[in-house]
Amino acid sequence: MPFREVTMFEVKEVLRLWCAGVAKKQIAVRLGLDPKTVRRYVKSGLVAGITSAAALTDERLVVLMSALHANPGRSHGESWALCVKHHAFIQAKLKDRVRLSKVRRLLVRQGVSVPYATLHRYAIAELDFGRTAATMPVADCGPGEELQVDTGWMTLLEPDPSGKRRRIRAWIFTAVLSRYRFVYPCFAETTATAIEACEAAWVFYGGVFRTLLPDNTKVIVTLADALEPRINRTFLEYAQSRGFHIDPTRVRHPRDKARVERSVSSTRDDCFAGETLRDLDHSRTHAHHWCACEYGMRRHTSTLRMPREHFEAEERAALLPAPTMAYDMPLWCEPKVARDQHAQVARGLYSLPTRWVGKVLDARADTMTVRFYHGAEMVKTHPRQRPGGRSTDPNDFPAEKSAYARRDVAFLEQQATRHGTTIGHFAHALLEGPLPWTRMRRVYALIGLAKRYGDARVEAVCVTAFAAGMLDVRRLERMLQQAIPPAAPAKPLHILPLPRYLRASQQYALPLSTLTTTQGEDT
Repeated sequence: MPFREVTMFEVKEVLRLWCAGVAKKQIAVRLGLDPKTVRRYVKSGLVAGITSAAALTDERLVVLMSALHANPGRSHGESWALCVKHHAFIQAKLKDRVRLSKVRRLLVRQGVSVPYATLHRYAIAELDFGRTAATMPVADCGPGEELQVDTGWMTLLEPDPSGKRRRIRAWIFTAVLSRYRFVYPCFAETTATAIEACEAAWVFYGGVFRTLLPDNTKVIVTLADALEPRINRTFLEYAQSRGFHIDPTRVRHPRDKARVERSVSSTRDDCFAGETLRDLDHSRTHAHHWCACEYGMRRHTSTLRMPREHFEAEERAALLPAPTMAYDMPLWCEPKVARDQHAQVARGLYSLPTRWVGKVLDARADTMTVRFYHGAEMVKTHPRQRPGGRSTDPNDFPAEKSAYARRDVAFLEQQATRHGTTIGHFAHALLEGPLPWTRMRRVYALIGLAKRYGDARVEAVCVTAFAAGMLDVRRLERMLQQAIPPAAPAKPLHILPLPRYLRASQQYALPLSTLTTTQGEDT
């Protein structure tokens, strides 16, 4: 008879029948055991002090079972002893992630020949080789607390009129507590479709979950990090407006969302496989029906409840209020301010002050406004323009440049009048007539002459030219060049003052009497 594990209840039944006076062979026939096994159980029961039915207590049965299952084991051979001798070497190599077969070859190089089977048994028994760490289930979240989201490719749509078939993706939302699922098909995985899918999910669930658990998709999580993940700025602003938090999982750690893992493959096979889907709207209608009427009304293997009924009973009332207005999805970008003091956002141009020329700013555009930021400082606000449009604020430009850009002829006349009354009249005469902005350069040249030759000279020449009806700036410049400049006032003579210590010349003459006496004596 082959070996069969006998349970505690069968051992207890053997002893109970024996204490009732049933023969050992009859006990073996009733329970389908070998008579030798019955005799061994009875003998062990006598040793444990079981002589009557009253003595069949749980404590004595535990002692009996321990004695019956005592296995002294067999002694290991020489190969096992070699493994024990090189325990530290094997442990170090396995810790360095060296394959066990490679460890055996390294031992052979050292002259230690160990069969791989023995080495494998030793590594399992002594070094926990091949055993995964024990896991502890995380406590369930509260109702309406967590919503996990995955995304993946689903299936192909039917050919369009041109014969082209497009493949669709799907955003898959799963409530962690009730396992109620919502699927939203789309063509591309972008931040815009992520926000669009979330908006559809809040309508489907009838409220907003407090925490969203994405799986580090780039359109939501810009930088995946276990401690400080960086969330996409557009999606983070959306989360703030709807009042939920984002808790992305770690990269390649499926246990972070183990309760709702493998949702992509199950949705693809159960919801979309074998279906005939005409277009994107048809696929969304089909997915909505599958979530509510098929998957939602199928008993879940973990909760043993229907997800839809479970959600309606416990989670719907705990959700945050559903949004009542459509979300105005913003566009964030980082434009550079060009030399013309304009930055481009969504193919529209917006002016900025001169000090930001050449710098990169943060721009946020919604349906109504465009805001520019430098760090936490808001630099400028403009009304949103259509692609190809332009929004220019004259105050962003220097006054002398903005007049030319705005074709402000009145400002030019004021500038000319500041240099002289006749110069202002001359500028006004230059700008008279149709299309005055075509003659603005002449006024700029006139103002330049006043700065070069002085207001008084230009004013005098303008009086002469204006009286003669001459309005040619080039000729006015030649008149200034050929005119005799006014004579400079004579400089006063510089008279040197008398030196303070000047003496008469006689004080420097030598006395002649002394010189004559000396010559006479020598003669």
